[in-house]
Amino acid sequence: MTINEIQDEIIEEFSALDDWMDRYALLIELGEGLEPIAEEYKTPRTLIEGCQSRVWIHAEMRDGHVHYVAESDALIVKGIVSLLLRVFNDRKPQEIVDADLYFISRIGLQEHLSPTRSNGLVAMIKQMKLYAVAFAGMSA
Repeated sequence: MTINEIQDEIIEEFSALDDWMDRYALLIELGEGLEPIAEEYKTPRTLIEGCQSRVWIHAEMRDGHVHYVAESDALIVKGIVSLLLRVFNDRKPQEIVDADLYFISRIGLQEHLSPTRSNGLVAMIKQMKLYAVAFAGMSA
């Protein structure tokens, strides 16, 4: 599946839910399915600045693709992280760099987050793209 096909799938899943309380419940459910990351990846270097809660994102190259692992100490944020992983994980670096994350506005995510959570979302995306830029530069 392409990044856009995954985004379309996410939009469809959230569109099936009319109420934002149900959408928050889905985010929490997605977050509960997120595997915890190894303690060795919970470092100040992988901690995302600008998030209200604590979020760690670690990335490494595997066979020319960026593999992310992430975790948060907040349920809704874990759900948001799981959506980002679903879209970006195991993609070529340039795909991640070039990706337009339209699913965020289409499901109304950013407008239903507190300002600090919204800033955190932007910070998570920025960090994931920065990892991809770094890996793209290494493979060039």
